Amino acid sequence: MKSLQLLIVDDEPLIRTGIRNDLSGVESVHVAGECGCVSEAVEAIRSNQIDLVLLDVQMPDGTGFDVIRDVGPQHMPAVVFVTAYDRYAIQAFEVNAVDYLLKPFDDIRLRESIERARERLSRPADLIRHLEALLAERGERWTHRLVVRTGDRFDFVPVESINWIESANNYTMLHCRSKDYLYGENLTALERLLDPGKFGRVHRSHMVNLARIVGVNAIAGGVYELELEGGVRVSTGRRFSDRIRKLLKPGA
Repeated sequence: MKSLQLLIVDDEPLIRTGIRNDLSGVESVHVAGECGCVSEAVEAIRSNQIDLVLLDVQMPDGTGFDVIRDVGPQHMPAVVFVTAYDRYAIQAFEVNAVDYLLKPFDDIRLRESIERARERLSRPADLIRHLEALLAERGERWTHRLVVRTGDRFDFVPVESINWIESANNYTMLHCRSKDYLYGENLTALERLLDPGKFGRVHRSHMVNLARIVGVNAIAGGVYELELEGGVRVSTGRRFSDRIRKLLKPGA
C-alpha cells in the first residue's frame, strides 16, 4: 500500500504533537510536515506532494478555508477539518467534505478519518467537486445562520431572529425573539461572522441587531441605553459612544 503523505496544520503545538504521536504506529502514513498558520500551510502544500491535510479551521492569520482558496481546489489535497467549533464541523458535514475532527478527539477517531480519506483519494474528481462546493458555501462573507449544539441536538438559528447578543465568558448568549441559545464561541469571534451593517458591538459584552432598536436614551458621559423591540434595554459602553451617535444621525 502506498504511503499516505500527510500534513498537519494547527496553530496549537500540543495538538500537532498529539496527532504525530497518535499516527506514529499507523502503517502507510507518513507525516510529511507540520504548519501553524495559513501562509506556512499554503507554501508546504505547493512545495510538496501531499495527499491529505489535517486542517485547523481557525488560525492566527486566517482560516482553513483561506488555505483551500489560496491553493485552489484543483491542486488541494484531500482535507480533514480539525476544529473546536461545532458550527464548522456541521458545515463540513453539510458540504460533504472528506471528514472533520471535533476537538478533543482520540486516536481511534483520528485513524477512522485517515481511512475515510484514503478511500476518497481513489475518486479525485469527487474531492475537487466537494472543495469547490465548500468555497461556494463560503463565498458570502457574512453568515446567515448559526448552529447551536445542546447535547445531541443541533439547532439552526437564523441570524435575523437574534435581538441581541451577550457575552458569557468563552461563550455567547443569543437572545432571540422566542428563545435564548448558548453559542459555543466568544463575542469577538462571533462579531467577525455577522454583517456589521446589521449587527453592532455597543459594549464589550453586548451586540445588538440594529433593526431591533426602537429608541435610545442618553445617560451621561457618553453612555446610552438602547431600547429594543419587546421592551428589552441594553446598556452601551463609553468607548462605543461614537458608534451610537452615528446611529442617531439622519439617514443612519
